[in-house]
Amino acid sequence: MSTATLTSKGQITIPAEVRHDLKVDAGDRVEFIQIAPGRYEFVAANRSVTELKGMFGKAAKKVSIEEMNAAIARRGASAR
Repeated sequence: MSTATLTSKGQITIPAEVRHDLKVDAGDRVEFIQIAPGRYEFVAANRSVTELKGMFGKAAKKVSIEEMNAAIARRGASAR
C-alpha cells in the first residue's frame, strides 16, 4: 500500500508506483469521485472521449437531434 502526506497547502505527492500504474505524468488531470460518504476514488482523467465508444452497447431506440434538443429544453425549463 502506498501512502502520501498532506502538506499545509493541501498538496500531496502521488507516489511513483501509483503514477506509473495510472499512467499519469506532470500536467495530467485526475478526478476524485465520491463512492460513499467519506470515501473517494482517485482516477486519472487522461482518457480520450473516443475510448468511451461502445461502452454501453447498442442504443435501444434511435433519437434525433431535434428530439434531444426538445428533451434538453423541457428539462431546462423544469429546473427553473
